[in-house]
Amino acid sequence: MPLLGDTLPSPLHTVHIMGICGTAMGALAAMLKDAGYTVTGSDTGIYPPMSDVLAGLGIRVMEGFKATNLDHRPDLVVVGNVVRGVYEEARALVASDLTWCSFPQLLGACFLEGTRPLVVAGTHGKTTVTAICTWLLESAGRAPGYLVGGVPANLDRTARACRAAPGVPRHFVVEGDEYDTAFFDKRPKFLHYRPQTAIVTSVEFDHADIYRDLDHVKSAFGAFVELIPPEGGCLVASWADPEVREVVGQARCEVRRYGPDCPWDGRILEVDPHAGTMRFEVLHAGHPYGTFTSCMVGTHNLWNQVAAVAALDREGLTPAQMAEGFARFRGIRRRQELIGEPGGVAVIDDFAHHPTAVRVTLDALKMRFGGRRLWAVFEPRSNTSRRAVFQQAYAEAFDRADVVVVADPGRADVLPDEERFHPEALVQALLGRGIEAHHVPTPAEIAVTVSANAMPGDVVALLSNGGFGGLRALLPEALARRFETGADPSR
Repeated sequence: MPLLGDTLPSPLHTVHIMGICGTAMGALAAMLKDAGYTVTGSDTGIYPPMSDVLAGLGIRVMEGFKATNLDHRPDLVVVGNVVRGVYEEARALVASDLTWCSFPQLLGACFLEGTRPLVVAGTHGKTTVTAICTWLLESAGRAPGYLVGGVPANLDRTARACRAAPGVPRHFVVEGDEYDTAFFDKRPKFLHYRPQTAIVTSVEFDHADIYRDLDHVKSAFGAFVELIPPEGGCLVASWADPEVREVVGQARCEVRRYGPDCPWDGRILEVDPHAGTMRFEVLHAGHPYGTFTSCMVGTHNLWNQVAAVAALDREGLTPAQMAEGFARFRGIRRRQELIGEPGGVAVIDDFAHHPTAVRVTLDALKMRFGGRRLWAVFEPRSNTSRRAVFQQAYAEAFDRADVVVVADPGRADVLPDEERFHPEALVQALLGRGIEAHHVPTPAEIAVTVSANAMPGDVVALLSNGGFGGLRALLPEALARRFETGADPSR
């Protein structure tokens, strides 16, 4: 039977997680183990590093979503949103008398209770802002709980329960995803996260598989904003975004506006291309608030970091505490992550896939690396990017790149041709804008093509929301063979 409300079953000793190998679900498994529960799980595609992590925790993971996975009759089953209702294990669960819930439900009931949740939402930037807020609180000795949808370099895991000492405010920083919760709960995940302080970075159309249009997206964010309590609640909102301004109209709490000419403003003072850092100033009510140096470079990251400062000021951190934290922040995996520089070619891995994210990421890389030739290698893999909905928008997103390489869309065969993104059409549109562009279908072919043509000093940005067929490893290896051994990169 589904878990109703916030009451966990009692007794609760054993928890089974369907879809345990996802980043968030694996992190939840670790949190449950820390809390003393016996944890099992099931999934497909069980491979390192998550398989090693779970094995190290002593968690038994069953291959496939089979009905027999439930034979040990756990006290609670947590269903990840990767699980479809037609799966054998899901059908067996629904037909049983076992208690089950979604990941966001369990997070709320088990780990958010008794804390002050700081929930970061928005179409763009939420992983970066969540990671920064978490680290600044951690650096200041607050020992917050957190759930980050990426891998922060300063932290040893992507989620942890709050560990605040007695008398220290108990915070829990949550990345508030607007994607749906589970096959039995189509509400956005962030509606389960009990925001006390919230940040909304941006509102755009995305997730075309579950949202009809922009108005549908805005209705979800509007419902999220309404959750923030009028007494003691605070919403930090990007005022340069007209859709955010509209959504914020539903707020009943304090609103902290950030952006150009807003009460919380900022400006870039200096970018150091050798250190890969940016020095910036935050202004509050027109007066200097603090100067900070961070490894997160670019105009979009200026505003991501201003948002974090505005929120953490509300939570009691001082400018000096935040400055110390920013100086020690080492970034986030797959957010402008420099993964190697074989032969003098800088290879960057980034999660950007929405047209807006592609545009601002390339802007930031141009700022960070100056006049170096910039390659953008793009995999249209997400449920939105592999659709034609942004075909024209992508043509305008790569203007800062010198060379663009477009891979075949992921899982394109599940869509009719008229609904499918067409890489050849993007290439022709980019050529028409004076940008060198190529359609290279597979990651293996891309590694050969780019490694054969890249020159020392070039910057190659891999842009995908997935693993890009192992290109993160294939390309540096091919470049190393060419420059370090003189070998043909195609061999």
